[in-house]
This record gives sequence, structure tokens and C-alpha cells, in this order.
Amino acid sequence: MWIYEKKLEYPVKIKNPDPRMAKVIITQYGGPDGELAASIRYLSQRFSMVTPEARATLNDIGTEELAHLEMVGTMVYQLIKGASIDEIKAAGLDPYYADHDRGIYPISAAGNPFTAAYIQSKGNPVVDLYENMAAEQKARATYEWLIDLADDPDVIDPLKFLREREVVHFQRFGEALRIVQDYLDSRRHFPISKPDGME
Repeated sequence: MWIYEKKLEYPVKIKNPDPRMAKVIITQYGGPDGELAASIRYLSQRFSMVTPEARATLNDIGTEELAHLEMVGTMVYQLIKGASIDEIKAAGLDPYYADHDRGIYPISAAGNPFTAAYIQSKGNPVVDLYENMAAEQKARATYEWLIDLADDPDVIDPLKFLREREVVHFQRFGEALRIVQDYLDSRRHFPISKPDGME
């Protein structure tokens, strides 16, 4: 069903540890507007889409969000793997370290663990597509704020890539919404047929 290439969708090569950035970037791994929530949301909603195009859009974007999850996890890992214990403590990452060492665990920047309450699947294609457009805008805004907090080009570059993909996903969901609405509108119009013998 998928072909997996053993490389990131976009390269992540962070040379300098920065636990402070790891602490906030992890929100895009397991936070409310992060990549894990997006992937589960879209891959769950695809089942109730009413057109093949909308199903394919949710499948494609949901799968790409898994690739973004991999990128964000890589960023967090690279930001903390070479950090000293003193740097981890100074960044306020010591509670995380106590529970997970330098392992990657889905939490928000505030330290809240991932929950399925972050996702929505209403079963109504129009409602779900509007939800997805809003989700992409929230993720785009989060990436912009993360870029504001960063000062390392090795961190900023992949964050910019991820932000731009949110813009593309928003546009794709808008296209899918138009297709679904056109389909639903066409189902409300019935041809007028006249009984036999009537002109």
C-alpha cells in the first residue's frame, strides 16, 4: 500500500544541541495541533468521505503527516542527544528526562501527554473537511511561532519546510471540500420525468 524510503521527507541535520528548542518543538510531535494528531485525524476521517478524491486526499495527507512526525521526532532527538545534564536542567527539560531520558515521547510543549481528545472525526465530510482546514492553519501558526523562538538555521530550515506543507494541505483540503460540496449538491437535484403519454 505504501513505499517507504529510508530517508526523511526533508533533511534534518542539527549540529548544536538545544534542549530549550527541543522542549517547544516536541509540541508538534504530540501536542494538540501536532503531526500525530493530524495523521490520526485524517486517516480516521477518510472512511466517511463521499468521493474518491476526498478519500485519496485524506489518505495522502494523513500519510504525509506521519513523515512529518518522523521529521519532528528527529529534530527533538538531535536537539537533546548531545546536551549535558546541566543544559537539560537549565532548559527545564529535567522532568521529561526523568521519565524518558532522551527518548521521544508524544507530549505538548506544556508537558501534557498526547490524547485522542486532540482529534475529531464527526462522520460528516463537510464538517470534517472544515475541521481539517482549521487544523492546518493552527499547525501553520505553531510552526511560525517555533520559527520565532529559534535562532539556529539548522532548526529554522526544516521548520520552514513543515510550515509550507501546512499551507499546501490547507489548499488541498479546500479543493476536497469543493468537490464534496459539488457532489452533495448534485445529489439534491433530480431530473424531471413525465409520465408516459404526456408531452
